[in-house]
Amino acid sequence: MDRHELGRLLVRARRRVSPADVGMPAGPRRRVAGLRREEVAILAGVSVDYVTRIEQGRGAHPSPSVLASLARALRMSDDERREMFDLAGAPSPRDGHVPMLVRASILRLLERLEDQPAVVLSAKGDVLAWNPLAAALLGDFSVQPLTQRNIVRQRFSGEPGRVSVPEEEAQRTAAQSVTSLRAASAKYPDDPDLRRLVAELRAHSTEFARLWDDAPSQVWRSHRKTITHPTVGAVTLDCDALELPETDQTVIVYSAAPGSRDADLLQLVKVVGTQSLGADAR
Repeated sequence: MDRHELGRLLVRARRRVSPADVGMPAGPRRRVAGLRREEVAILAGVSVDYVTRIEQGRGAHPSPSVLASLARALRMSDDERREMFDLAGAPSPRDGHVPMLVRASILRLLERLEDQPAVVLSAKGDVLAWNPLAAALLGDFSVQPLTQRNIVRQRFSGEPGRVSVPEEEAQRTAAQSVTSLRAASAKYPDDPDLRRLVAELRAHSTEFARLWDDAPSQVWRSHRKTITHPTVGAVTLDCDALELPETDQTVIVYSAAPGSRDADLLQLVKVVGTQSLGADAR
């Protein structure tokens, strides 16, 4: 592990990315080029001290999952990401592992969807990227520990979320998420994070274990979904799943018909943002 060069690479990458690139306000009196360490820490789901120690060539050996998170937070190219893994002495992601890097073109797409909440999911249900309106609607994923940013883990073993859905909807999407994870497990049998996730959920959730064994196979499909937001109440939205075959990822986009009551409520969600206004935020 070349700690010195790894730190230099992270500093270069941090200075290249602006707050606007990642949906963060720049704020007044900004004295640094690019992102602050605090902002990188939020985006990557690690502590500020951890980012500082890596940049200064100190600290523990970063794990592949932390390196992948830093690469996503700093919008690294494939070549830059590969160099980072090599400098850290970590095995680079390879065939047989669930792709976790979101392409720059997809991140640009999220930025353009200002009036539609959108998230990017990995084949095993990790929330890899999201736009500001998705955070306002579903909760701020950046405040969750990196290991908890997985919709299947949250559904079966996580804390109650910021929003809720009707029981029938919850049961249907629970089965859908389990069978999608089961399909990913068949496709990526050598992915260690995926194996650990399945083993953890089978051991700690009887509902997950039952669905894993019995639920018929199905994939994510577009549907209508009612989400109860803590401030604006129930919002019914079209939920479209856009597949990205090259990376085996899915872009989930929520929308409402123009001029409808739900479209008005979605705009209110945009105004409210991630503040709780008396409700518990996730």
